[in-house]
Amino acid sequence: KLRRVFTGWVQRSFQSTQAAAASRNTCAADESKAARPAPEDCPVCSHNEWDPLEEVIVGRAENACVPPFSVEVKANTYEKYWGFYQKFGGQSFPKDHLKKAIDEIEEMCNILKREGVVVKRPDPLDWSVKYKTPDFESTGMYAAMPRDILLVVGNEIIEAPMAWRARFFEYRAYRRIIKDYFNGGAKWTTAPKPTMADELYDQDYPIRSVEDRHKLAAQGKFVTTEFEPCFDAADFIRAGRDIFVQRSQVTNYMGIEWMRRHLAPDYRVHVISFKDPNPMHIDATFNIIGPGLVLSNPDRPCHQIELFKKAGWTVIRPPVPLIPDDHPLWMSSKWLSMNVLMLDEKRVMVDANETSIQKMFENLGISTIKVNIRHANSLGGGFHCWTCDIRRRGTLQSYFD
Repeated sequence: KLRRVFTGWVQRSFQSTQAAAASRNTCAADESKAARPAPEDCPVCSHNEWDPLEEVIVGRAENACVPPFSVEVKANTYEKYWGFYQKFGGQSFPKDHLKKAIDEIEEMCNILKREGVVVKRPDPLDWSVKYKTPDFESTGMYAAMPRDILLVVGNEIIEAPMAWRARFFEYRAYRRIIKDYFNGGAKWTTAPKPTMADELYDQDYPIRSVEDRHKLAAQGKFVTTEFEPCFDAADFIRAGRDIFVQRSQVTNYMGIEWMRRHLAPDYRVHVISFKDPNPMHIDATFNIIGPGLVLSNPDRPCHQIELFKKAGWTVIRPPVPLIPDDHPLWMSSKWLSMNVLMLDEKRVMVDANETSIQKMFENLGISTIKVNIRHANSLGGGFHCWTCDIRRRGTLQSYFD
């Protein structure tokens, strides 16, 4: 009996050892299969806003819905449009306007392709579907602005957590594309998803006028609290190893600190601020367009502009936009004219209607690619917002040493 027990133990041990060895071999084979390609083979690589553009994601206006009129939406929109949100929240944007926006973005994609840029698009989803979490309920908005939700730093795509409840599930439209990039060797990081519970928002945020907004912003008071990290990717702008960010209505200090720790020590994250009554997304306020070259909104001066001047940067004040005051801009300001997309240091995609800023670029020796997206502007973004540059041909450099 003892001999049988011993023999059985030896057999089981041998089988276990064989299984472990097989498992190790399988894991090694799997690791070999999943090995990340060399950086030059990675489909994702972008270090700044101006290196030659090779691949881009362009958003979709299809099925875009007006977000419900919650406290964070109220704090980020102008009073003259509050009635619009109260009436149409959860419903489609005006159909005829939406169709024109869709056509404009299709033409923009065609022009990018003719310029030699690979264009990817998010999936069209039904944004009118109601959803509920343990903390809130809402409907969706759109997948029009990839710059708001995706930030490319080197060969890494960072998915922003967002701050509007209507944008909680916006990432779903991009997952197919991002999985393809991940399978091609890119790094893929999703920032901590906020609960978006009531505690994330100042439910009594006291907005009555533009003066109120100026006063609150000057005091560093925003509708988002420090309950948990939140940020929109569009509050960050890249210049090689230095990344600039603003604390805004949708990006809190916890979110900024998460990014700082995540990107350290290879990158330095700098907080800058502006005289802005409604800070939300940096790229219509401060848009870096080349090495040592930045557009700075004259209506919203940067409090830390000396940092750039001391580094030898040229600060350019773009001309006043030409967009008529009666054109609907439901989620943005007229300064989308400076929200441009650089195809490289000498080519820029700019609004076909904004002749004064076209002249400004031409005086700088930068040729303009003119595209009309006036109706697409109404949904909340210019060329920089409507795109996320996935691959630019260039190397990581420091411009502030």
